[in-house]
Amino acid sequence: MNLQSALKSQYLSALTMLRQTVERCPEQVWISGEHPRNYWRIAYHAIFYTHLYLQPHLDDFQPWSKHREDCDELWENPPVVEPYSVYEILEYIDMIADSVPAFVDHLDLNATETGFYWYPNMAKLDHQLMNLRHIQGHVGQLSEILMAHGIDIDWKR
Repeated sequence: MNLQSALKSQYLSALTMLRQTVERCPEQVWISGEHPRNYWRIAYHAIFYTHLYLQPHLDDFQPWSKHREDCDELWENPPVVEPYSVYEILEYIDMIADSVPAFVDHLDLNATETGFYWYPNMAKLDHQLMNLRHIQGHVGQLSEILMAHGIDIDWKR
């Protein structure tokens, strides 16, 4: 197996697990959590940054057609906005999962820069591994919330 195949496989597994945290989330949990770390917003943040960091460069990023300004932020004090629905986030996850093979194929994994100015002095491959850790960090966060409500997700390898 080559590196690109391994990355594709791991992205798809991580996105499958993220999808489970969204589809298994009860409605009352979906909108729960203290602003700006509401459950729905954490899920959106995870898929937004997955999408962003799968691009070769910041200039290559085309936001999701339903993107709303500041919904991806989990820090400082972004505005309180109407949550995305479970179905909208599942649509976004599925769109990115379907695009993973093409996204990974377009990355220069030997590049010495990420393509994102806020990550200087980091190679593209390191950035992709960080992106996978980022997804799984939020999958863990969301799955812990679900576990507190008696709901579990399946581990994908």
